[in-house]
Amino acid sequence: MDTLWAALALVLVIEGLLPFLSPGGWRRMFMQVLQLSDGQIRFFGLCSVLLGLVLLALLS
Repeated sequence: MDTLWAALALVLVIEGLLPFLSPGGWRRMFMQVLQLSDGQIRFFGLCSVLLGLVLLALLS
């Protein structure tokens, strides 16, 4: 269970880097994401999940 909390903490650190380092760039990127359709957002979400699962499989 400690590994799960450590992984969640690392995700939060990584997610917070871009808005901390470049708030203007993060805002522009977020505005572009808002213009995508639901299907496009789901596709990127699915790709992210699959890439994460592949990385987990390779690292374990």
